[in-house]
Amino acid sequence: MTTMERTGRPVITSAGEAPGKRRSYRVGYGHWWWALPAVLLMLALIYATTAGGAFYAFTDWSGIGSFHFTGTANFTKILQGEELTGSLVNTLVLAFGFLLFTNVFGLLFALALNRGLKSRYVLRTLLFMPVVIAPIAVSFIWKFIFAFDGPLNQTLGALGLASWQHDWLASPKLALVCVLVVMVWQNTGFVMVIYLAGLATVPIELEEAAALDGAGKVRRFRAITVPMIQPSIAIATTLMLIQGLRIFDQVLALTGGGPAGATQTLATEVYQQTFVYSNFGFGAALALVLSVLILIFTVVQQYATRDRA
Repeated sequence: MTTMERTGRPVITSAGEAPGKRRSYRVGYGHWWWALPAVLLMLALIYATTAGGAFYAFTDWSGIGSFHFTGTANFTKILQGEELTGSLVNTLVLAFGFLLFTNVFGLLFALALNRGLKSRYVLRTLLFMPVVIAPIAVSFIWKFIFAFDGPLNQTLGALGLASWQHDWLASPKLALVCVLVVMVWQNTGFVMVIYLAGLATVPIELEEAAALDGAGKVRRFRAITVPMIQPSIAIATTLMLIQGLRIFDQVLALTGGGPAGATQTLATEVYQQTFVYSNFGFGAALALVLSVLILIFTVVQQYATRDRA
């Protein structure tokens, strides 16, 4: 009878030892309760509070006093309201624009600063610096830049491009683009670092061998680099998609959801409905819709970028 049969537990033995003198290492399963406090804390702080918020999504609670169950009335109101539908569209536009541009620019910078350039470490630091600054601080800096008498319009005037000057954040057509620019500018360095970590795993010998066989840069990128950095692509796209869908700080600091709701997103709607208008039930419904959207798009994205090897 083997040790596995006697104890009912798997046994790990050291390689290279004589069969009669093998040392066994048992993997114990009886100490799982050490993780119990952390699991309970996570259940209480995350899942219980989330379930509580989901419960109020089906009520008309105002934050004070009693409430009544309204069924799906809050969700019907979300679908029927033009302003809320616009917030959903703005959220999707910002999320997928953010996902696209951060990954494209992040990958391009990573490829450019991967190896061979002597000043690559300084440039990496400069590109990553905006990531460590608080989003609200970055947004106020860019709000000054986008102001009508700010540096951007002054530079355009000095270059003789006065016709290009705009009140950027007050224009319904340009405000959303300005928010997206700020988001991409601050987070491209973070995506670059993710791709640099992936590119570090690509053997230079493999690229050199492909080059000797006549493969060009584009062919090497598609056939060698992309498959080997697939995990980095999955991580970067997942994080940027989630961050784009729950965008809040930049919108609140730059435009406050204006002008005329042109930059309103689901996250800012949740804040306004809950804390400004005291519609806690309706705000909880919006938050639940946003959470479900993030879950759905994240699952789809994970499926699309999964390792098919």
